[in-house]
Amino acid sequence: MNERGLADRLLSSARTIAVVGYTGKPYRPVTTVSGYLRSQGYRIVPVNPLLRGREIDGERAYDRLVDIPKEIRVDLVDVFRRAEFLDDVVDDAIAAGVAAIWFQLDLGNVAAAERAERAGLKVIWDRCTAVEHRRLLRHPSGRSGPGGAP
Repeated sequence: MNERGLADRLLSSARTIAVVGYTGKPYRPVTTVSGYLRSQGYRIVPVNPLLRGREIDGERAYDRLVDIPKEIRVDLVDVFRRAEFLDDVVDDAIAAGVAAIWFQLDLGNVAAAERAERAGLKVIWDRCTAVEHRRLLRHPSGRSGPGGAP
């Protein structure tokens, strides 16, 4: 979990990000982070049963990760859900066959992230995709400070 360089590799290689817990409510972290990632060229696929079938910024919203059609290759799952829902999200990610899952800041339930990792998923825990992407843009070599110090 959070292995050195993994966040950079995931953000550099991903093209399509499924955002679990997506909401259309302005000023929510999920909305601002998703908007930022979209502005940086990522395809954002909303996942939230409350948005079932709606079109959000040109993308259809899905109930669960397993509902996303296979022709949409999801490179990364970005999770914005409370701790009590993370076990279900991990189960869904495993069933959908995704390769990587990113748990946003302060979600709690690290056991769910550890279970995802044991199931073979690449895992980033307790970090923000937008913050990490901005850092990557500042230091494209992967170095985050003088001499490459983290």
